[in-house]
Amino acid sequence: MVRAVVCRELGPPESLTLDDIPRAPLAPGQVLVAIHAAGLNFPDVLMVAGDYQLKPPLPFTPGMEAAGEVIEVSGVDGVRVGDRVMVKARFGCFADEIVVTPEQLLPLPSTFDFAQGATFLAAHGTAWHALHDRAQIKPGEVLLVHGAGGGVGLAAVELGKVFGAIVIACASSEEKLNVARQRGADHVILYGREPFKDTAKRITGGRGADVVFDPVGGAVFEESLRCIAWGARLLVIGFTGGVGNAKTNLVLIKGASVLGVRAGEAARHDPALGAARVEALTKLAEEGRISPHISHRLPLEDYAKAMRLLTERKAIGRVVLEMR
Repeated sequence: MVRAVVCRELGPPESLTLDDIPRAPLAPGQVLVAIHAAGLNFPDVLMVAGDYQLKPPLPFTPGMEAAGEVIEVSGVDGVRVGDRVMVKARFGCFADEIVVTPEQLLPLPSTFDFAQGATFLAAHGTAWHALHDRAQIKPGEVLLVHGAGGGVGLAAVELGKVFGAIVIACASSEEKLNVARQRGADHVILYGREPFKDTAKRITGGRGADVVFDPVGGAVFEESLRCIAWGARLLVIGFTGGVGNAKTNLVLIKGASVLGVRAGEAARHDPALGAARVEALTKLAEEGRISPHISHRLPLEDYAKAMRLLTERKAIGRVVLEMR
């Protein structure tokens, strides 16, 4: 039997249960991984509530990324028992074990522990796709990062510096901004101290940001249109603060572009793009230039508490469930 968090009815995190379920048998071409850590992402919460674009059939186990050790293989080349791996999935990772295909596995960077490996691919992959593939950010450009205290926001701060940008980090507390500074932010803005658009324009001498990285949405997206430079690119990462409405006259006046960002879907449409992303990120991780910031490590049985840390904005960076 395997411990797993199970969603039998859509609803809040408290509607989930931790159950013992039968171990899934391996089919030829599959791999069994003992999960040591699973990362939490906001889409996990949305999926459990039925508010995400992907709606797995009930019952299902949430969790889209993990890290652990290979414990069994069936007719697979290139993967061996004992390999330390990162797991990329659409769901199924909040469990002691998971059955996957070799294409869902990547070697764990030597610089990472399991918790870091379990929180790397989704956030840093999204940030890379947004900044490198979609915005094509250039050295010296100004990058305004919203939600910079979150996992994907901090990843954008880190990668913004890798790409040579001037990074302005926005967050809701001084504690979150301090972490953003540690990750390389050149300037920080505390939401609520004054309108962020005014601070961003002052920092840039009235010019505005070249690239806006927005996982928040809502009013944040709408106000971002008022502090952008000519030719700016606004990256729509998510909508934790609600769905924003674009003022199309402001997009027109600034010659701006609004770009949707779906890193996973982009890789499914273009596997070569996804492979290049993973190769670049793994190299940066091995060089010690990027890594996830983890504020909370909780046991699997605290899955609801862990998910609430995301919804209540209490996490800084990433939250991890640890199985062993």
